[in-house]
Parts: sequence; structure tokens; C-alpha cells
Amino acid sequence: MHKLLKQYFGFEDFRPLQEQVIQHVMAQQDCLVLMPTGGGKSLCFQLPALALPGITVVISPLISLMKDQVDQLQANGVAAAFLNSTLKPGAIENIKHHARQGRLKILYIAPERLAAFGFQDFLQSLNLNLIAIDEAHCISEWGHDFRPDYRNLKNLRADFPGLPIIALTATATETVRADILKQLRLRQPKVFVSSFNRPNLTYRVIPKQQAFNRLIELLQHYRGESVIIYCFSRKGT
Repeated sequence: MHKLLKQYFGFEDFRPLQEQVIQHVMAQQDCLVLMPTGGGKSLCFQLPALALPGITVVISPLISLMKDQVDQLQANGVAAAFLNSTLKPGAIENIKHHARQGRLKILYIAPERLAAFGFQDFLQSLNLNLIAIDEAHCISEWGHDFRPDYRNLKNLRADFPGLPIIALTATATETVRADILKQLRLRQPKVFVSSFNRPNLTYRVIPKQQAFNRLIELLQHYRGESVIIYCFSRKGT
């Protein structure tokens, strides 16, 4: 694994928990992975995809992130592609053909694609070795970003009973974690939770009194530096 890690991603060693997750996946076991954004979740399925025969299917609801990851993988010499609504029918059929021919290692798909006519037959025609579900909190109605299309993912266990499934998210309460495991019907899954402590970040809570004046004071304090201000609405902005 270290050889593949260096060859395709240029890293000498793993980040915390990555190696344990990868070993679990390589043992054909289901798991749920919670890692902060930037913690290296993607490597937990991308590296096994390279080590295993056949193709890995990755389900992601974020079209822009899907494209970014595929572009990066291709730049690293990995045969990867995506299927989503930005592609024309001809391009979709071409990618499907490559997948059936065994010319892809990783295929990203949007969750709504699973409900498309004939798509289940297409998946059954592939030499699948692993299913990865990114942004897994989207399957839970208890989560902050529930997506109805994610409910179709519960059928994957019945359709592919012998395949390992890895679910990944950067945000999930105890309730949401339990719901993810239940909805995806994971088999004796192991839950990996990475530390969310960011030593390079400092958090402070300031009472919201005379908020606009306080905001002006803060901006003056950080004059000439980069600042991001989040607001609840366009009107508030």
C-alpha cells in the first residue's frame, strides 16, 4: 500500500486512521468513516480501488467536487471518470463502454443516477469490487443536508450482497451515524472517528450586542487581511 501511496499520490506515509480504514476495506468489510474536511477521506477508497481488481463506484452529490477529484486522479495517472447531469448522452455512453471494458478503476456517479432507467443493469454488468458513499450524512433525515435521492442507496446491499461498502462523512452526530448504518444496511460495520481538533484554528464566542459596530471593530483590527463573514440571508448580507 505504501508503494501505491507514493506512486499515485506522492505521500510517504498515511494520515491518522487512513491505514486502518484501508486495511478494513481490503478485508472486504463494511465501515463508516468520519474525518474532518481535508482529513484524507477520499484516499480511504481511492487507494483500495487501485489495489483491488475491477472497478470502484463512488457516489457523491457534489458535482464540482466530483469533477475536481476525477481531474486530480487522472493527473496522477489513475483511470477515473464521472457520470452526472453535466455530460451529454454520447459522453455518458462512452464512459459506460470504458467501464464495461474494464478500462476504468474509479467511477463517480451522482445519487440520482441510481434511479435512472437501466442503470442498475449497467452496474450489474461491471466487475465491481467496492462501493464508496461520500457525504453519507445525506441519507439521514436527522442530518443537516438530507437528500431524497440518497434513499435509493439502501438497495445497494441487496443488489450487491458480497461487496464491501464504505460510507464517509465529515459531519454526523451520534443519531445521524446510527441512521446511516441502518439506512445503508451495513454488515457488522466498524465506525472510524478521526479527531476533529484543529490546532491551527482558534474558536471564540462573542456576545451579539451592537453587532454591526462590533463587526466594524473586527474589520478594522484585521485591515488588509483576508476575512470571511457568514450571514444568514442575502438581505442580512
